Amino acid sequence: MADTDDPARLIAMMAQRARHATKILARQSTAAKASGLRAAAAAIRHDSDAIVAANGEDQARGTANGLSPAMLDRLRLDAERVAGIAAAIDAVAALPDPVGAVIDTRTRPNGLALSRVRVPLGVLGIIYESRPNVTADAAALAVMSGNAAILRGGSEAVSSNRAIHAAFVRGLSAAGLPSEAVQLVPTVDRAAVGAMLAADGAIDLIIPRGGKSLVARVQAEARVPVLAHLDGINHVYVDGSADEIMAMRIVRDAKLRRTGICGAMETLLIDRQYRDAAALVRVLSGGGCEVRGDGRIRTLVPEVIAATPEDWDTEYLDAIASVALVDGLDGALAHIAAHSSGHTEAIVAEDGSVAERFLAEVDSAIVLWNASTQFADGGEFGLGAEIGIATGRLHARGPVALEGLTTYKWVGRGSGQIRG
Repeated sequence: MADTDDPARLIAMMAQRARHATKILARQSTAAKASGLRAAAAAIRHDSDAIVAANGEDQARGTANGLSPAMLDRLRLDAERVAGIAAAIDAVAALPDPVGAVIDTRTRPNGLALSRVRVPLGVLGIIYESRPNVTADAAALAVMSGNAAILRGGSEAVSSNRAIHAAFVRGLSAAGLPSEAVQLVPTVDRAAVGAMLAADGAIDLIIPRGGKSLVARVQAEARVPVLAHLDGINHVYVDGSADEIMAMRIVRDAKLRRTGICGAMETLLIDRQYRDAAALVRVLSGGGCEVRGDGRIRTLVPEVIAATPEDWDTEYLDAIASVALVDGLDGALAHIAAHSSGHTEAIVAEDGSVAERFLAEVDSAIVLWNASTQFADGGEFGLGAEIGIATGRLHARGPVALEGLTTYKWVGRGSGQIRG
């Protein structure tokens, strides 16, 4: 391994090894890649106690450093969560391999047969914070899609990431796949991030997963293409036609099932024609959620804290929600257009015409009808593990899994055609 005191040299050498690994992966069958992932999952199960112990070190350090409860929850691993990490790897191994899939074909009048074929992106640089499961998820998705990954986890999860990575690559190697296909940057020096962002030509795509400051830095400094989202400022709009019991269940789940994930509802919008807006507010407050409301909500529920302008643009990742009463669908659409981060929005409605208009007009990566925003997850979409949720409009959008980590090339098969 290169000297970690020279981040640029370190990343250059890791990228060189990764590029060599992609050439080996390109020769592997779907069965061989799947076998390597199953071996990696088995190694993680075998090392479960060691991984949990390493995570205990991170938890203790995080507590001492004042990490919030939401961040500590993202960081925490126990035997059940480690088993879930291994199961997610197995799930990726069972997915259809996108590499080599023919997207479409056409034959030109001169007989030249053309096809578009999926191919790996190449070397992925994945920069992430807090969640150690990303180490395994990213590694599994990279290998199955024929890419190599350079992983740079956050300092708060350094012990957990190293334990998971060690088990993963041991399994890969045992199955005959190159350990260099998944490399973990050995230093938590922030300069290593800068070196990755500057590695144009050595790294093909940067994928950041973390807080707003990390992603903003990546997008501002990267000389490498970036696949990212900033915030999960997600909305649930409860229409006047909504079923009350369904609305209460969805609102409670969207906010309170897990408050620290990017798919959690942050803002609740209630149609002023809805029958019992106060009941929806109290579903949240009764579940331990701090509610910050606009003037119309506070008229209905006086104990609600007054929302500030900043609340409508805040990803809380905590048991806090902003709530507004809006003038029907048009009011909801206007609020979402002004404040959404383009991640996930949901409508609760029995009126199909209202719901279909919402689905058509809301410009977010994921839009849902009569379902919780907490379904914004690659596993829940049947994609297996995800590398992240992309909120841009280019290349991939929404949960990014195997297919999102491929591009395509044109393949032409001729019989002597020329353009003479």
